[in-house]
Amino acid sequence: MRLSTRNQLAGTVTEVTVGAVMATVKLRLDGGGQQVTASITREAVEELGLTVGSTAIALVKSTEVMIGVEE
Repeated sequence: MRLSTRNQLAGTVTEVTVGAVMATVKLRLDGGGQQVTASITREAVEELGLTVGSTAIALVKSTEVMIGVEE
């Protein structure tokens, strides 16, 4: 699969919490131990076969990024 999305974060699924319609997937990123959490549909979790230990890629596409600093 080739994608135009430049922000691709590879990692391992550490947690999947499935609700009636939506699910939360936590991904531990390779090379640093940081974590990304995504809300996706339950159907997507099932279609992708996401389970704890699965490898996956978080694709980030945004038109806005905010940065904050302590005062």
